[in-house]
Amino acid sequence: MKKILVLVAIVVSFSFAQSTSNKISDNLLTKLHTSVENQSFLIWIYFSDKGNDIEKYLSNPTSVISEKSLKRRKKLDSESSIEISDLPVHQTYIEKLLQTGFQIRNKSKWFNSVSGFATREQINNISKMPFVKYIDVVKGYKKSNLNIEAEKQSYIPINKTPQPENLFSLDYGSSFAQVNQINVPAVHNLGFDGTGVTICVMDAGFNNLAHVVFNTIDIIATWDFVNGDPNVGDENDMGSGSHGTYVLSVLGGYSPGNLIGPAYRANYILAKTENTDSETPVEEDNWIAAMEWADSIGVDLTSTSLGYLEYDSPFIGYTWQDMDGNTALITRAADLAVKKGIVVVNSAGNEGSRGTPNTLMAPADGDSVIAIGGVDASGLRVSFSSYGPTVDGRIKPDFMALATGVVAARAFNQTQYTTVSGTSFSCPLTSGAIALLLQANPNLTPIQLRTILRQTSSRSNNPDNFYGWGIINTLSALNQVVGVDDNFVSSDFKLFQNYPNPFNPNTKISWQSPVSSWQTLKVYDVLGNEVATLVDEYREAGRYEVEFNAVGTHRGVSLPSGIYFYRLTAGSFTEVKKMVLTK
Repeated sequence: MKKILVLVAIVVSFSFAQSTSNKISDNLLTKLHTSVENQSFLIWIYFSDKGNDIEKYLSNPTSVISEKSLKRRKKLDSESSIEISDLPVHQTYIEKLLQTGFQIRNKSKWFNSVSGFATREQINNISKMPFVKYIDVVKGYKKSNLNIEAEKQSYIPINKTPQPENLFSLDYGSSFAQVNQINVPAVHNLGFDGTGVTICVMDAGFNNLAHVVFNTIDIIATWDFVNGDPNVGDENDMGSGSHGTYVLSVLGGYSPGNLIGPAYRANYILAKTENTDSETPVEEDNWIAAMEWADSIGVDLTSTSLGYLEYDSPFIGYTWQDMDGNTALITRAADLAVKKGIVVVNSAGNEGSRGTPNTLMAPADGDSVIAIGGVDASGLRVSFSSYGPTVDGRIKPDFMALATGVVAARAFNQTQYTTVSGTSFSCPLTSGAIALLLQANPNLTPIQLRTILRQTSSRSNNPDNFYGWGIINTLSALNQVVGVDDNFVSSDFKLFQNYPNPFNPNTKISWQSPVSSWQTLKVYDVLGNEVATLVDEYREAGRYEVEFNAVGTHRGVSLPSGIYFYRLTAGSFTEVKKMVLTK
């Protein structure tokens, strides 16, 4: 029997050597040499070009991507609104593949490729086609037990975390600790809630969107990339979506007194990319297809609480040595998304106990990907949180947030809550905080945002490969965000929330005016009495900021603690906002 197997391997090797085997990767050749007759393989087929319709698409960008996506890209100062990578795969090439019996699964315009199933004979025929550049295996990722953050087996009522009275405008219930650790409530006080920001969550489905925490969530698009339909919940098909329910509730849920996520007013795109029914590897092509789809819609930020690594034979995956930012195709796709203006946030992984030189999971190793590790309530790194450095020596993870005892909506009940653990949940907490910063200044590029977070997080002066730059501070980051691009003025009047708020004794108030006018900015107490005039003069169109000091403001007397209002009048425009003085 051994001699026969050796002979088969030699014959197969010779067969492919005589064909265009230089187009076939070594990994795929190895699998082909040990295969049985009519066995199917999940492969990538890369094309040499995009056909003869290039100019048609380049002259009409909205035939490829949405206006919102085009607008997002403009902040990158790129020479062209779209690139060759944005153009669709040439349909004629796809049709020729289908004629061989190839079963297509996903298309990737970014990599000019398609994924799908083919037998050894079909692969041999496909490799001879002149427009085929390269054929490779679709890599798989191993699911670790540590990477399955499950709900408590039996429901346990959650004790409400104490929240200071009269300091914050929202009641966070038991979720206060997880958002307060990253200073989100203070930013909510300033009026930022994710409005206008589009977030794509890529996960294993979302099985309980009927939960009360999602009653006000704005879901603008859904797609199941595992089963090929728009239903991302649990059906009679592959995959269970409990994990996605937890993640989405932590990120964008809104149920005052129970759970409030950082970005509870954002727009959401939901993509089901993982099949939880199987112990076979989860393929990278679903994630890449979801990212390209979200880009075409106009996504601003993606949040992925999945990460996978090596797999046992006969499956082919990536190892820790491949975590260099350039090897894993899913990582290269993530970095390319950032170059198109998308903020990509990913869990670092829960592989801290593996003991390898790094325990990262793709695509968290990307040089432009924001990788999130996990801490406990006291701010100490949890032992399972993956660490760096990347193989090429970069610091990873980037930032940290709570990863133990995170309050989330129950996946199998429409009114109750539970606690979950893992970097799967520090990721959406951070993603939601970043959405608030994007709301405050939509013109920020992904790299500008990351730089600001590095400058304002808890370990900004001493980053390392266990904590990165530390626990993010959303309020401190916001104070820098609103100062970026000071010359930018929109076509609308805008009075911004003061910061900090609450304050003692100083706070800053900023506004923008698209036209020149006489402008007044005054402060009043709760009885309507004027306590300060900060501006009363003619000003040109522009963006302005003044500082208000509550000490000696009113007739030389310091103002007492309490609620105050400030009103801007500029021509016919008037707006009033509330601020809180605490002593």
